[in-house]
Amino acid sequence: MSTQSDKPSIANPAPLGLLGFGMTTCLLNIHNAGFIPLSIMIIAMGFALGGAAQIIAGIMEFKKGNTFGATAFTAYGFFWWSLIIIWSNPVKGIEAADAKSMGFYLGLWFVFTLFMFIGTLKHNKISQVVFGSLTVLFLLLSLANFTGVEKIHTLAGYVGIFCGASAIYSAMGQIINQEFGKTVIKL
Repeated sequence: MSTQSDKPSIANPAPLGLLGFGMTTCLLNIHNAGFIPLSIMIIAMGFALGGAAQIIAGIMEFKKGNTFGATAFTAYGFFWWSLIIIWSNPVKGIEAADAKSMGFYLGLWFVFTLFMFIGTLKHNKISQVVFGSLTVLFLLLSLANFTGVEKIHTLAGYVGIFCGASAIYSAMGQIINQEFGKTVIKL
């Protein structure tokens, strides 16, 4: 007869999702800040780590019963895949996305992220930093597309680098704290 304690536990998927999000967000926003051009390197990172790794982490969060983590990682994983499709526009006969449509696209992600940020008010401080800065990032990217003001886009890049770095910090903190069995990195 098996008991609940016999059931194998699932590892914490959050560090994987946060690394997928954080590293890809940093990389794209190094481009947005004007340091590197958009290249296949960013697209590949978006597909693999930004998309696939986050979707896997999201599915694992569903298994753990964590609605917030499942929704966040899965949605943002599919954000990266949808962005890649938008950039590559593989469907013949469909018009490429223009700045106005990208403004609406990024604006909807701003609204989603704002509500997710509200959810983090019940979480640790680093989660609030990640989602707070991501909310500002999507707002700035949406405004940059609607207005065409390059300085807003560049500012968004710097906010995005900070956002991605904070997600990497959170991931590393969770891994290191778990490995040492104590708080080594404050979250």
